[in-house]
Amino acid sequence: MIYSGEDIKRLIPQRDPFMMVDTVEERDSTNAVTTLAVRQDNYFILTDNTLAETGLIEHMAQSCSALAGCQVLSQQLPAPPVGIIGEVKHFTCHRRPRVGEALTTTVTFGMSFGNVTLATGHTSVGEEPIADVNLKIFMQ
Repeated sequence: MIYSGEDIKRLIPQRDPFMMVDTVEERDSTNAVTTLAVRQDNYFILTDNTLAETGLIEHMAQSCSALAGCQVLSQQLPAPPVGIIGEVKHFTCHRRPRVGEALTTTVTFGMSFGNVTLATGHTSVGEEPIADVNLKIFMQ
């Protein structure tokens, strides 16, 4: 099932102006593919009309949140968990995306222990790699 528009609000706790996921295009139990159109009104846009690195990390973290939200909905639980970034490791930004570009991000959940989940994220514009990250996320 593809989630977009108001459906995204069922998956993630963030709201405008901090919503950083437009759609969940694909998902399974441990992976999700999300999109984000880089718009001028995005909170993380810099003066050179590019998305800040912190915005890329936030987008990848919210993509993880969307995957966790999909898991909760599939289990028919009442609300998606709130995730808090505990650690950002091995972040690589190949270039900052520009206003008007569309990001595609793949996130994968790895090992979980207690409320901690390890995740990886890869963001691209078309076939061009934009950023990669390893995240440690605390789920509440």
